[in-house]
Amino acid sequence: MMSDTLASGSPTATHSNRAGLNSPARVLFASLVGTTIEFFDFYVYATAAVLVFPTLFFPNSDPTTALLASFATFSIAFFARPLGAIVFGHYGDRIGRKTTLVAALLTMGVSTVIIGLLPSYETIGVLAPLLLALCRFGQGFGLGGEWGGAVLLATENAPPGKRSWYGMFPQLGAPVGLFLSSGVFWLLLHVMSQESLLAWGWRIPFVASIVLIAVGLWVRLSITETPAFQKAIEKQERVEVPVVELFRNHKRSLVLGTFVALATFVLFYIGSAYLLSYNVKVLKLPFVEALEVQLLGSVLFGLFIPFAGKLAERFGRREVLILTTVLIGAFSFLLPGLMTSGESGIFVFVILAMALMGMTYGLIGTALAAPFPTKVRYTGSSITFNFAGIFGASLAPYIATWLQANYGMTYVGYYLGISAVITLACILLSGKEEV
Repeated sequence: MMSDTLASGSPTATHSNRAGLNSPARVLFASLVGTTIEFFDFYVYATAAVLVFPTLFFPNSDPTTALLASFATFSIAFFARPLGAIVFGHYGDRIGRKTTLVAALLTMGVSTVIIGLLPSYETIGVLAPLLLALCRFGQGFGLGGEWGGAVLLATENAPPGKRSWYGMFPQLGAPVGLFLSSGVFWLLLHVMSQESLLAWGWRIPFVASIVLIAVGLWVRLSITETPAFQKAIEKQERVEVPVVELFRNHKRSLVLGTFVALATFVLFYIGSAYLLSYNVKVLKLPFVEALEVQLLGSVLFGLFIPFAGKLAERFGRREVLILTTVLIGAFSFLLPGLMTSGESGIFVFVILAMALMGMTYGLIGTALAAPFPTKVRYTGSSITFNFAGIFGASLAPYIATWLQANYGMTYVGYYLGISAVITLACILLSGKEEV
């Protein structure tokens, strides 16, 4: 594994000049703005999957079946993400972090804009949900290549002893993207009727994301390659096919890393996409109030990410992850009571869930990149993160909805608790240099 000292740069003149061009502010902003845009696009879909898509793309089903079908298209992206991780990771480890990140951002952005232009089921029939699923695949494919590169952009430019803090910045893109996506729909519901939102207003955030994409591209194109990757070029350390090297020599890190992130994903998608649908469909909260709960959650999520980064610098990343995972397991026992206690219980649930989410998510990026050498780090961290997305996130809203409808909220708590136990076991099996 590359040390923090190596990450900070090489004494060669060429390397120093390149590193000098990447000021800390520019690097951290470039890593943050990209993930913010990607997650904004991703969560706009998640919000629409609850509020809009069941009616527009699955109108011939009963409400529960339509919601489950909408969540099924939501999950497609998580199965596309490992493919994106392999493809973009290959080029990220072969030709560089910067160029690959630009390509990933474009892939995600074009898919999102096209969703905003799709005709509904009423217009073109069954072709509408099929096109929706294809665009969702494109979103996942792009995000599969974005996340790992953004984390490496930050951590491979980090000075000694600051990798957890730098690695926290791209993670902030998730709560900022969630806040912006929820905020856009909240604003739309204040300036138009629910009927207008369903008729055409839902398209605005998808199409308008083209402005954010332009900003992201401008920022990404202004940075230079990371010092660590430049050093790998100079020392001729790159491999021909990173994914083959990865599965040949780093299988243990892939498996452990996948399940180290399991509880992170399950907690988040229970506390966001599933909670939004539960508030609207079960508790019958107005759309606006349900989105306000989501906005509160995104703020708490964002506040606890830098808190986690500071704790990790003082006490160690692995130790903070162990404590947070234990707390997630304890929280799973509170989940059923809070979720069935009306609006007051929901607010307490959001506060606790998103505080814990910030604590675990803020560190998971650096933790998943840590075991892999520079030559396969883009591919390794990306595939690990996105495999975790399949097991922990892709079906979480679907599973939680199905468990609650068939067995009650207690089993949703069991689902979260089991994921925390698995994650804790994998953290403990990982060495100090692996998490």
